[in-house]
Amino acid sequence: MGFRAQLATLASRFKQELAFYRVLQKHPQTPRSAKALLWLALGYLVLPFDLIPDFIPVIGQLDELVIIPLLLYLALKFTPVSVRQACRDQVQSAENQK
Repeated sequence: MGFRAQLATLASRFKQELAFYRVLQKHPQTPRSAKALLWLALGYLVLPFDLIPDFIPVIGQLDELVIIPLLLYLALKFTPVSVRQACRDQVQSAENQK
């Protein structure tokens, strides 16, 4: 598999994950705490300020790589497996219809 194919696969997977989190956020059985954590992850990604400023070498750039996945992990832990699976199935069925 060439670099271009790997990049296309990675982009497709990223798009599916974003769709999954969007569906999970809208699902009525997703707990409020999980929804809040998803919003915090999005806010931390988009807002211009960080807990650790980017001008601090190494850890300034790595804080996004630690904090955002941690928030997403916690949101998934708070969400029941049945809800996560229903959201994954919904995203997969939408992807198959394209």
